[in-house]
Amino acid sequence: MRTKVTRARRALLNPSESLDMASAVRDALSALDRAAEKGVLHANNARRRKSRLATMAASLQRAGQAGEGEAAAARSTAAGGAKGRTTKPAAAKSSAKRAPKAEAKAPAKATPAKAPARASRGDKPAKR
Repeated sequence: MRTKVTRARRALLNPSESLDMASAVRDALSALDRAAEKGVLHANNARRRKSRLATMAASLQRAGQAGEGEAAAARSTAAGGAKGRTTKPAAAKSSAKRAPKAEAKAPAKATPAKAPARASRGDKPAKR
């Protein structure tokens, strides 16, 4: 099953190879169904894998119909290339230390005096 799924992914991502994409995907889907029937994979696990493979095939088919620049981006996305990456540039780290603040902190507000702590447990007030 794993080998057939891997072959299908390679056939989808490298169309120049002599592998037949349609038959490789079909073989992988049937292998996943067989594994779910025999109890090798849980049924939901097989469905999830089939869905991901079909989604990859559909996005790469759309990429093949798109222009050359869009096709490369779609192929990278379908292979999981852009997953988890942000579009923000990395923040530049400076080696210089930060300059000390020129302003002094504002004085703390005056707090009311607290009652002195009890010396022992015997000093408890009576219950009401």
